[in-house]
Amino acid sequence: MDITDIRVRMIAKSGRMKAVVSITIDNEFVVHDIKVIEGDQGLFIAMPSRKSSDGEYRDIAHPINSETRNRIQSLILDKYAEAEKEAPAENFEE
Repeated sequence: MDITDIRVRMIAKSGRMKAVVSITIDNEFVVHDIKVIEGDQGLFIAMPSRKSSDGEYRDIAHPINSETRNRIQSLILDKYAEAEKEAPAENFEE
């Protein structure tokens, strides 16, 4: 599996969510709404989720193992760092 495209939409609001990301896998499958979050121990990603009837949030799409999750997270955070350096603040989403 190859991540063939990563699109980062920076978020201008102050808070923990820093960006929303879409990834394309093997030029054939897209996963939208991956969030880049600033946590107590640094940046991490949160996979797209939906609130269930019991009030809990459940991932809609997610990696099956930690190796894949770490690889996806590393690629996304690298692309986020590039976007953060390049993007003027006025281009961020509100």
